[in-house]
Amino acid sequence: MNYEALVNRVESLPPLLDTAQLIRSLYADGIQNVDIVKLVKVIESDALLSANILHMINSPLYGFSKQINSVSQAVTLFGTQMIFGFVVRYSINAVVIANLRAYGVSNERFNEVCHLQSALVHEWYSKIDLAYAQFLTPLALIMESGKLILAKELASNAKIKEFSDGLKAAQNISLYENEIFNTSSYYISALLFEHWNFNPLYVEILKSLDFEHSNTQKILKFVDILDVVRLAVNVKSVFTQNSINEASAVLDEIGEDKALFLEAVAKIKQRSEK
Repeated sequence: MNYEALVNRVESLPPLLDTAQLIRSLYADGIQNVDIVKLVKVIESDALLSANILHMINSPLYGFSKQINSVSQAVTLFGTQMIFGFVVRYSINAVVIANLRAYGVSNERFNEVCHLQSALVHEWYSKIDLAYAQFLTPLALIMESGKLILAKELASNAKIKEFSDGLKAAQNISLYENEIFNTSSYYISALLFEHWNFNPLYVEILKSLDFEHSNTQKILKFVDILDVVRLAVNVKSVFTQNSINEASAVLDEIGEDKALFLEAVAKIKQRSEK
């Protein structure tokens, strides 16, 4: 198992689903220029995608008191950026099929963690900078995707139990991944998004999460926000006292308001228990 094997695995992946590629083309001229009518029609043309998006959106995590029953309603409430995140999440799950046993979670639990991270970004940062929240919420939903690639590599080398046992003892998931693969799952997520020609900013942010890839202040700000979120909720620890303390320590370092963050954590925890 090595970094080169992971890169080869990413480069051998097929394109995203046809519907996802068509939807991505609608974003080619910028998020602000997406034709919403066309977007809704394309999503509605794929019954499985439509059902999946409505299922994700109606999760209690996102805090809507009423059922959302149509794609057009979903786009209106969530905006085009978040809808793209849902489309990509669905497409990745269809294209990259892997068992997450190596990370000690079921695939269902893994998806829950991704949604918790996304919901936390939205709930927390919408109170601070709505534009940042809208940009990062879909990225938080898909940033763990590299773990699917690592899990496939571990399975193909019969290393699931060995990795899982080591992960249980590890203090930091990314550091442990780097020991085994000489990279982290977030960097592999960046390579995935590069392979599929996603937003270059997403690629740069993910490459910078665990490695000194960028010194751009805006990128580093995004990295700090996602770092706090992945410390608070991840495949090993979901809103435990220890994980919240670790996230709070980073908040102190970067000078963010802990009260707003802890308020968001409390709300997401409450919704997740419904």
